[in-house]
Parts: sequence; C-alpha cells; structure tokens
Amino acid sequence: MNTYPVRPALESESSQIKGLINLVGINPTGLDWKRFIVVVNEKGQVIACGQIKPHGEDIRELASIAVNPEYRGQGLARVVIEMLLHENPRPLYLMCVSHNGPMYEKFGFQVIADKAMPRYFARIKKLFKLSDVFRRSGQELLVMKLE
Repeated sequence: MNTYPVRPALESESSQIKGLINLVGINPTGLDWKRFIVVVNEKGQVIACGQIKPHGEDIRELASIAVNPEYRGQGLARVVIEMLLHENPRPLYLMCVSHNGPMYEKFGFQVIADKAMPRYFARIKKLFKLSDVFRRSGQELLVMKLE
C-alpha cells in the first residue's frame, strides 16, 4: 500500500516530471507542471505523476499517468488516478494502448466509438494508426470516456 506523499506538483519538479514521462515512454506533449499530481519518495524524487490536460473549454483528458519502474506494483498509479478523478468534473477522456484498457475500465472509463470522439482524439487516433504501420506494435489506441 502507498505510504508516499501525494500532492500537487511544484514548479521545481517540472524537469523531474518530464524525465519520468520520457523514462516510461508516453506522450511528452502538453506537460505543464501546474496541472500535475505527483507522488514523491523519501528523497523528494517524483516517482509517479498524472495530470488533467485541457483541450478547449469543455474537454479534459486524464493524461501522463506514469510510475517509475522501480516503484511499480505499489498502487501509485491508482492513487494518482483516484485523486485526479475526485478533483475534476465529468466527462473526462483518456487515450491508452489497448492492453491498458482494462485498468481504466476499473475506474469506470468506457471505450467510445470513433464517431463519438471529439475531433482532437479522432485525429490522434488516425495518426496512431498510420504510425503503427511502421512500428507494428499490434496495439490499438483506445479513446475512453468517463461520464
């Protein structure tokens, strides 16, 4: 069970957040430290994070959920997600590769059809499909919504 502090990020942690996002290999765009929740270890190092990323006035995305590999399996992602969900109104969207879908379903997110997606997410999904032709990951990009 998590015993590390969970709190809003500090400006001084901006580079640690970016480093963690790069370490785990997720989308490095739109990383504004002011939107992040972080988990820090006893040395004050950011070991997990997440944010709610705005896309216009009424579309918000649960994004940048990252846990340092050395700290996985301790429920840190769950704590970050629960705090972000508690503090933000619905609806919320997220994007993830298909193997992560079941984890987000536990929080009530549901996959939405392409025609039901806001334009931003539809464009990203198309780009993902194009790039996967070269990467051949076999993963689908899911766009999910929590009402």
